[in-house]
Amino acid sequence: MTVSDPPPRSRSGRPGGGRRARQAKRRQQSAPRAPYIRRKTGTYDLLDEDSLQLIEANADRILQESGMEFRGDSEILRIFKQAGADVQGERVRFEPGMCRELISTTTPNAVVQHARNPENNVVIGGRNTVLCPVFGPPFIHNLDEGRRYATIEDFHNLVKIHQMIPHYHHSGGVVCEPVDLPANKRHLDMLYAHMRYSDRAMFGALIGEERAQDSINMAKILFGDEFVDTHCCLYAVSNTNAPLVMDSAMSGALKVYARHNQVVAVTPWTLAGAMSPCTAAGTLAQVLAEALAGLTLIQLINPGAPGMMGSFASTMSMQSGAPTFGNPEGAHVVLAAGQLARRLGVPLHTVGALTASKLPDQQAMEEGTWGLLMSFLAGANFINHAGGWLEGGLVSGYEKSILDADLCGKLAAFANGMSLTDNAQAMDAIREVGPGAHFLSSRHTQANFESAFFTPAIADNNSFEQWLAAGATDAAQRANAHWKQLLKDYEAPPLDPAIDEALIAYIEQRKASMPDRNYY
Repeated sequence: MTVSDPPPRSRSGRPGGGRRARQAKRRQQSAPRAPYIRRKTGTYDLLDEDSLQLIEANADRILQESGMEFRGDSEILRIFKQAGADVQGERVRFEPGMCRELISTTTPNAVVQHARNPENNVVIGGRNTVLCPVFGPPFIHNLDEGRRYATIEDFHNLVKIHQMIPHYHHSGGVVCEPVDLPANKRHLDMLYAHMRYSDRAMFGALIGEERAQDSINMAKILFGDEFVDTHCCLYAVSNTNAPLVMDSAMSGALKVYARHNQVVAVTPWTLAGAMSPCTAAGTLAQVLAEALAGLTLIQLINPGAPGMMGSFASTMSMQSGAPTFGNPEGAHVVLAAGQLARRLGVPLHTVGALTASKLPDQQAMEEGTWGLLMSFLAGANFINHAGGWLEGGLVSGYEKSILDADLCGKLAAFANGMSLTDNAQAMDAIREVGPGAHFLSSRHTQANFESAFFTPAIADNNSFEQWLAAGATDAAQRANAHWKQLLKDYEAPPLDPAIDEALIAYIEQRKASMPDRNYY
């Protein structure tokens, strides 16, 4: 952690020759690898003080009057009852202010998540933003094959590609769902892929106590028992089943991670009009209520364990019922969610480059750009699905991952703010050039031309004739060639052979202990 980062608070591809080589060098210099974004730019505050207090009061009313159901987990119900909540069956109700007091008293306002390469540790909280690729799609899409079910080979490919992209900071989790493996065992192969083919921070498995415990056990093999006991090494999301339900699969994993001091982002997943009211204000109050209940559970299980407020809110088509993305209403929710998280004193988890488009086309980039930018302006500390999402989350796109990476790079460059150093002020250059001339050959331009501007990997800025001579390709076609080159250039980060053998032995033992199942 650098001195500019707020400390966590505990309140308890290879270039070819010639022109291509020069372009690759300029890209590296204009966007150096950073483990996460340290924002020098501000946030966009949508709501005033009275409006924020109104949303918070409405969330308290929801928790007091409607409450929230925690299904299939009697231990959690006992925990809430012992803390003074009103528990009737599986319904839990909270007095106004109870959740906020428990959360604000002991939840850290930032956490360091460790990677196996310490240079890739991420600080989640404060003025920092971590960008993470897509999570969860059962299908992949690329220009060569179109849309098909994902396999473990795709999983390996995507982890390797993401590892090669400087603008993603996190290896992620289920970058695609390898449906060629048994559903009850594939989490082991996915965890291993992140540990073997990436040296960045990663997710743990999210569904159920058993898989979460496998994640902890494998992390202990990778990092060491004592290290995992005292450091955050896994990232987890606990989604609610909106409206106002958390099932045992989510709460079971939450319990495991909370007890082991691993960070959990409690994230209501809502489509306004279906899973929440068809208004931004109503959705926001429900999102806050559900997040408060889950964050309270983390602190009751293990006071001081890291927790995050999550928001995954979009809309639905009133004509078809299909999810829609990149809309102004979703932007309102995430911008206000950022303000609410800061008032609560916890980091914000949200989502980025979402789209309903089936292809890496204009719709995909318009919707994705809007979503990613709004989450960034909200001050999000962790943005999941920052690249690669297609078709409402059903598809992980190879080319979309590359195109979105350029967006992420632009965000990182923008977040640096405007430099006001002597070199940036360029007064000597202005004096040298004087009126009516140009700066192309000035000493200042010659000294800065390689690093002055962000250079995207995929954009074509050549003349028409140059573009035509190079094959007249569009952005998706150039992205297709780029991810293939990244795979060719990929080199696995070194891993101690003894650790590798121990991970493989654990996976073999766990797989042998249970029959194959093709359901969760």
